[in-house]
Amino acid sequence: MTPAQYVQDKAAQSGSSFYYAFKFLPPPRRAAITAFYAFCREVDDIVDEVQDPSVAATKLAWWRKEVGQAFAGAPTHPVTKALMPHAADYDVRQEHLMAVIEGCQMDLEQSRYLDFAGLARYCHLVAGVVGEVAANIFGRTQARTTDYAHKLGLALQLTNIIRDVGEDARRGRIYLPIAELQQFDVKAHELLQRQSPWGYSERFSALMRFQAERAHRLYDEAFAMLPAEDRRAQRPGLMMANIYRTLLREIEASDFQVLHQRIALTPVRKVWIAMRTNWQAR
Repeated sequence: MTPAQYVQDKAAQSGSSFYYAFKFLPPPRRAAITAFYAFCREVDDIVDEVQDPSVAATKLAWWRKEVGQAFAGAPTHPVTKALMPHAADYDVRQEHLMAVIEGCQMDLEQSRYLDFAGLARYCHLVAGVVGEVAANIFGRTQARTTDYAHKLGLALQLTNIIRDVGEDARRGRIYLPIAELQQFDVKAHELLQRQSPWGYSERFSALMRFQAERAHRLYDEAFAMLPAEDRRAQRPGLMMANIYRTLLREIEASDFQVLHQRIALTPVRKVWIAMRTNWQAR
């Protein structure tokens, strides 16, 4: 299997909304974003799938070494072999990849966030930096587009957090800030139990509405920041935003029934949203 085939399979297997947006890019940019996304999946899967924290930390340390070697001209993993030919063309830098690894390292070291400022720092590493790299690959020409990409990355990550409250609780993680749980009188053990009568309550619904409203504000702010000159090039990011925002509205319509299930859009619906966004941005 070639490096290009490896990263293509890695991206396709994830079933992510991002994969649908990539299909609308020209081949060189599609190859670059697919390789970068495969890198993100590789390191994120370590945290989600490796049960022993010490083993996971060792694997992340290996990736730090691999990234250093790759930018020194000696990649050994199929992902870095697929990514490095595109790095210079699209301003993918070593510090970008190291930031993503640092964000995954945070998942090993803490399972709670005291306040939104702390959560936003985590989101910056695992989503804002990813958004910046993606915007570069899509064809950023304006400096302000980087700000848009970071803001959109935060909105997307918060949508993930809302969707995955139950799944994260099963792993013993709560990304919703402790200060906000206290604000709405929601106890951590209620989330960790993931079922009635503790989980679903008016208090929980109010907390989740607060989270969703913030995510919606961030989407609106991000869209307002995107320069007109880059709107056409950034269509894949807008596709992802529209898919994720539709998902957020589905979660809202369910009254945030996310503790016992993972709410998702069908592949057909994701494709339709991507196609509609592509047409509207022409």
